[in-house]
Amino acid sequence: MKIDLHTHAKLSKASDFSQTYYEEMVREAMDNGLHALALTEHFNTRNFDEVYQQLDRMFPYNGEYYDAGGLKIFPGMEVDIRETGHILLIGRKEFILETRRQLNDYTEKGAFIPFDDLMDLAEALPLLKIGAHPFRESTPLHHLDHSQLQRLDAFDLNAKDMYQYGCEANQDQVQRFAAKLGKPVTAGSDTHQCLQYGSVYNELDMPCETVAELKHAILQGAYRLHVSDSLPLRVKASVMLKKLMKQIIRLETAPGIV
Repeated sequence: MKIDLHTHAKLSKASDFSQTYYEEMVREAMDNGLHALALTEHFNTRNFDEVYQQLDRMFPYNGEYYDAGGLKIFPGMEVDIRETGHILLIGRKEFILETRRQLNDYTEKGAFIPFDDLMDLAEALPLLKIGAHPFRESTPLHHLDHSQLQRLDAFDLNAKDMYQYGCEANQDQVQRFAAKLGKPVTAGSDTHQCLQYGSVYNELDMPCETVAELKHAILQGAYRLHVSDSLPLRVKASVMLKKLMKQIIRLETAPGIV
């Protein structure tokens, strides 16, 4: 089973969820050979709950994942922590939404939840916990105490960081860091639009029907990381497209523009 463990449904935090836009995302994910993905939308995106309300109308949900025409979409979210850094939480929809409700007072910069408090919330539920892009200059995780980072299940090998810092250099950096902590590394495209799918993904030895099975496979090392030779081109095109789409949206919503 090929799965991308770090994806987004919207162009940006400030944009609204679009069914047409996400249906295109799903088609592109499948065209790139993915069988599953984790939808880790930012926890403080505009109208977070609406994302899942819309998905409920779009695709059947079996208690573990949405079935988008054969593509499994596991619920999740990406959470900012006070110490600086992002954590991916993946699990059943009710657990993600419950955790999000407990973060209502922590959505603003300067008031994000402390790492240990977030881990307390996440460990009370059967969630997969991944440290996102640990060496990203703007939101690093490597500066946290190793005893804290031990509470995570894995670390994210992120397509955007591989493009920015060099594929081999970033992969080596993340792999060595995770090895020191005795943790596995998982791949995530971190895509906000369709072109980045397939840049990196995880190939599991067996299909997973639940997050518990997914977590077990990762902890047992029953998967392989795949990095596309076209990753730099895919991410560069994605960055350019995202920038252009944001400019178009600003023009369309500007006063006096018809």
